[in-house]
Amino acid sequence: MKVGLFIPCYIDQFYPEVGISSLELLEQLEINVEYPLEQSCCGQPLVNSGYEREASKLHENYFKQFKDFDYVVMPSGSCALHVKEHMPELQNSEEGIKLATNTYEIVEFIHDVLGNPKLNISFPHKIILHIGCHSIRGLNLSSCSEKNETSFSKVEKILEQVKGLEIVTPDYADECCGFGGTFSVFEKETSVKMGIDKLNNFKKTGAKIVVTTDISCTMHLEGIAKHNKMDFKFIHISQLLMNNVPF
Repeated sequence: MKVGLFIPCYIDQFYPEVGISSLELLEQLEINVEYPLEQSCCGQPLVNSGYEREASKLHENYFKQFKDFDYVVMPSGSCALHVKEHMPELQNSEEGIKLATNTYEIVEFIHDVLGNPKLNISFPHKIILHIGCHSIRGLNLSSCSEKNETSFSKVEKILEQVKGLEIVTPDYADECCGFGGTFSVFEKETSVKMGIDKLNNFKKTGAKIVVTTDISCTMHLEGIAKHNKMDFKFIHISQLLMNNVPF
């Protein structure tokens, strides 16, 4: 199995430790993983803002960099969903469709492709788990409250292996944190209010550590928390699974 690792631009620029943890996690799982050095943004911000034509060169580069891999794995549900469903260039050929189909968010890959292999991890802390909207409603990493469906969570299934870990569930756990990509730029006041509401629900649980599946959510919530002097610590799930925790 030959796996290409895609690191979203905001992780590369602001949270490189998450990219490193993702690489180390895949290597620990004995995956033959490579990081193509010429990779760039997947194009999601441009497409979300209506600039699909301008994003085409980014889409073409994604295809060029990753077409020869069996799977592409990334620590981002929103980028994975964009590649799978919203990258039109990949829908025009058998090779492109195969690449889109074989692109996975890292938890999704560990659960669905690797079959949730055993991990020897200990993290004796109480955490709040935040799964991003794209991961919930696009990738089906967990059930959502607006659907009449049996409750499930692929993320929690993996975290069940972590010794000493306690997951607490805040009110309205699957509501959007307010980031929404360019939504946080064009609808700043609404975006911030949603983030504050989310953090206030976190506060009620008494837990101080927030584990996320999407660093875009982390970036949004962490910024609001710091601005409002709220004492939360944020980590990506790959950091937890590798015990690469900065506190």
